[in-house]
Amino acid sequence: MHIERFGSFHTDLGECPMWDGEKLWMMDCRKGLIVSLDQNGAVTLQAEVPAPAGSFALRQGGGLVVALRDEVILIDPDGSRQTVGRLEVHHPNMRLNDGAAMPDGSFILGTMHTLRAPGEAPLGGIYRLGTDHSFTRIGPALGVANGPLIHPASGLFTICDSTARRAESYEFAADGTLGPAQLYADFTALNSPPDGCCLDDEGGFWTALVTASALVRLDAAGQVTQRIDVPVKHAAALCFGGPDLSDLYLTTISDSGRLKADGPLDGAVLKITGHGRRGLPLDLYQG
Repeated sequence: MHIERFGSFHTDLGECPMWDGEKLWMMDCRKGLIVSLDQNGAVTLQAEVPAPAGSFALRQGGGLVVALRDEVILIDPDGSRQTVGRLEVHHPNMRLNDGAAMPDGSFILGTMHTLRAPGEAPLGGIYRLGTDHSFTRIGPALGVANGPLIHPASGLFTICDSTARRAESYEFAADGTLGPAQLYADFTALNSPPDGCCLDDEGGFWTALVTASALVRLDAAGQVTQRIDVPVKHAAALCFGGPDLSDLYLTTISDSGRLKADGPLDGAVLKITGHGRRGLPLDLYQG
């Protein structure tokens, strides 16, 4: 296995990596920058949005869907923008966080509510932006929502709560609603919250251990089957990419506001090869 820096782009808070078949996309949430990196790591700025931003996805017809602090916007290929969803509750310590396009063409995202008093329940929820631009709350508020995805074999929707150090799964109905939560994995013994997540083509669930300098792969029972230690303090999010989806790309953190690191690779994008896994094609938002 080989780990190397991919390009020279440096982030404060690197998140949401995704491979579109030709290039790697990602976001610096703290700076509000959405960029793409070609196969040599050269950077092209694709959009600049108000910071802090939460997440984004590519749209099937071109352009982007982007979660900002408390609203979701569409950016068209010509650069025009429109708001398609807003949080119904506002709080200085709560905002939209991680999100991703789903196999049904929707965009699902969750909130984060930090600096809560002991016993204080989080505000927000899990939200779905439909292909018709309907914006609905479909699930409960989490401390810090990360890594939403749908398993292609089971059809289960899974999302992490980084604050609680656990991932939960839900039955995902055809109308986009969620069934009751069931525990998928508890990360307490791994000494780190989970952050960004992705799947490999055998159904393995991958996540970045944001305070343990590692990536892990879990099986269907939520048990670790593979671990990759990485030379950064805070691994943030990951995706498969490259010509045959056999490369792993990892975004990292140098200064999220709460997490800071100043090592030579902190804030860099890393490319990991020789790990023996392949990914799945990217889902796009179809609205």
